[in-house]
This record gives sequence, structure tokens and C-alpha cells, in this order.
Amino acid sequence: MMTTDEPMMDVDEVPVAVDGTEDISAETLAQYYQRLFPFSVFYQWLNYKAPTPTSLFTHREFSFTINDGIYLRYQSFKDGDELHREVQRLAPSKIDIGAVFTAQPRNAKSLQPGAFRPVAKELVFDVDMTDYDDVRTCCQGGSICKLCWRFMIVAMHVVDRALREDFGFEKLMWVYSGRRGVHCWVCDERARALDDAGRKAVAKYLSMVRGGAEQSRKVNLSQRQAAHPHVTRSMEIIEEYFEDIILVDQEILLTQERWTKVLAALPDEELRKTLDAQWSKHPDRSSVEKWSEMIDAVDRRANKRGAKFGLASFEHDMMLQLTYPRLDENVTTHLNHLLKSPFCVHPKTGRVCTPIANDCFDSFDPFQAPMLGQLLRELNSGSPDSTSLAGYVNTFSSFVDTLLPVQGAKPSQVPSLEF
Repeated sequence: MMTTDEPMMDVDEVPVAVDGTEDISAETLAQYYQRLFPFSVFYQWLNYKAPTPTSLFTHREFSFTINDGIYLRYQSFKDGDELHREVQRLAPSKIDIGAVFTAQPRNAKSLQPGAFRPVAKELVFDVDMTDYDDVRTCCQGGSICKLCWRFMIVAMHVVDRALREDFGFEKLMWVYSGRRGVHCWVCDERARALDDAGRKAVAKYLSMVRGGAEQSRKVNLSQRQAAHPHVTRSMEIIEEYFEDIILVDQEILLTQERWTKVLAALPDEELRKTLDAQWSKHPDRSSVEKWSEMIDAVDRRANKRGAKFGLASFEHDMMLQLTYPRLDENVTTHLNHLLKSPFCVHPKTGRVCTPIANDCFDSFDPFQAPMLGQLLRELNSGSPDSTSLAGYVNTFSSFVDTLLPVQGAKPSQVPSLEF
């Protein structure tokens, strides 16, 4: 079961990412879809518990990746049984979920121009570890470990609370991407009805770290912005994790190469030179000690020069820059953007994309997410309910149980939410 309160592995232990891709084949995927994929609950989710198929399901786009790269878009199905049969037949290496359209996507080519358009989809978010590569020192690229996974923990806490408390959304499902990140599916009817402009507004509201690799200071809030409830709440969450993640786990100031990147964001050249010289004389001092020295020096200088030099907000701005969630805005802002389905097997790791319970952000361990080969071996000695996937299916079922059934209204009749 993944709903454990046990602490994650000691940070001094070095986790080894086991490669499960050797177990992925058309045959093993077919077995997985036949015996383990939770089609019944999956259908209930996307049909929003209506007793018969509605346009929320029949007009939904699915896409399949098959045969090492063939990409089949605009697939749609009359009911859950038809979806089940087609997935078993094709054994796709990936399933993506798209929008609900004005007509069945499989008929798109036969429709008049303008008659086929997206009208609804869950509001989705994607947080990918590669967007933290300028901050994390333990891994780079597609690799993750227990240390950098903590960035995902912070992201889930910050985004989840903002969506609930600032927007009033209630039906949020978090899903491990199967490799190096997390997805969030907001399933409230208001969220599903948002147009591109509304989705862009939500994404912009939640985005705080801006600028490319050449920009040293990516967060620079005014006094008024810093007092916004979302910012103050995010800071409360970040303060709980910051020292452990940034200063202890990542040792962001351990070497001159690392501390130079942080000092570059200081809007005071004299102070940058002073701290660089001081730390160069004592390079073995911990990042915790160096951070404390830097903030003390910044505070003293700020008291002399005033807030207009950007020193007064430096500590909070840098804590946000180093730790605040980094969203892939393109995934959120476009109604017709597809996103990998829950319970897919990730082709690069062999791990299943599993739901994460809302009360398990801190205890969820991506290295314990079940792998395809592991699950099939477990099946050989038991039933589907005895495999390591069962707990995640229960989490998914519990979430779907919270959704309100619809009465078959066409999604095109759902009004758009305007900010």
C-alpha cells in the first residue's frame, strides 16, 4: 500500500533507479491491460458517473502510441467496453487523454471546418523535474533521486492549496508521471468548462519563477505582491522545507560554482564580492552557514540603503526562486493539449503512473511505484487484488467516488468561467 506514514529513506542513502524497460513488450502490455488496468473505474471517471454513456465520454479524444512510435490521434469510443476492447487489441505503450469535442473525434475528418472544436477538459498541470535543473545538484535531465523528489512534494502542497483555497476547486487528483514529475487533474465542472483564456489566467496566477538560464533573479516581488495571500501561504509551506531541501540536500552554496549563481542575483556588486571572498577563504563551510551569513549581510545593507535597491525582499524572493513550483504552462493553457493517462506504463522506466492520495504527498515514494514486470510476477502467485497496484486502484476509486454524476448534458452547453 502507498498510503503509508513511514518516513522516506534516509537522505544519506543513495537510491538506485531500477530500469524496468526490459519487461515492456506488446505481450506484457497486453497482459497488463487484460488483467490489471482499472477500466471500469477509468470509464466512471471520464463519464463522470453517469449511468449511461454521455458526450463527456463519447466525444472525448484518446490517443495511442503503438509499435515504437506510431501515434494514433482522435480515437473515441461509444462506451467503456469498446475502449477496453480496443486498448487490449492495440496494447499501446502510451495512452494520452485529450479534450471533449463538439463531435466524436473519430469522425473529425468528415466534419465541416469549424464544426469540430474542443469544448471541455479537466484543468491539468504538469510539474517536471527537468525544470529544476538549474537548482538541483544531485541529478540532471531525466534522472531523479529521493533528494530532488522533495521539490515535487513542495509543488504538490503549494499548487493543491492554491487551487482549493484561491479558486475553490475540490476535485483534484494528483498522479505520478511514472518517471520524473507529477500531474494534477482538476475535475470540477467549473474547471472542465474553462476556455483557453481562463486556463491561461490560472496558469499565470500560479507561475512565479520567470526567466531563462541567463537571468539571475527570476523572482522579484514588490512589497504589495509579497503580501498577497497566495504568496504568504506559499512561503509558509516553503519555509518548512527550504533548509532541508536547498541547503542540506542540494548544498546550493557548497562550491564556488554553485554560490556564484546565487550571488549573481544580489543587486549589490560590493556585497557579492565581499561574500565571494569570504567564502573562498572558508569554502568548506556548510550551505546553512553561508546562507545565514549572506542574509545577515543583506539585512544590514538593506537597513542602510532601503527597499528600493531590492535587498529587503531578497531572502524571500530567493527562497521562492529556488523552491517554488515550476509549471509547464503549455500543458495547462491549451484546451486541446493531451496528457498521459493515469495507470499508463511509462516507456522509459516501466513504472505505472499511479495516483497520489491528497494526504500522502510527503510519504509517496516514486521508487515504490510498481513496475510492469513486477506486477506480472505478482499476478503469477496471486490475484489482481493482491498485487502492489491494488492500493493505487483503491486511491483512484476513492477519488472517483467523490465526483458528482452528470445527467448527460452536452459539454458544449456548459458555460465558460470568466475571471
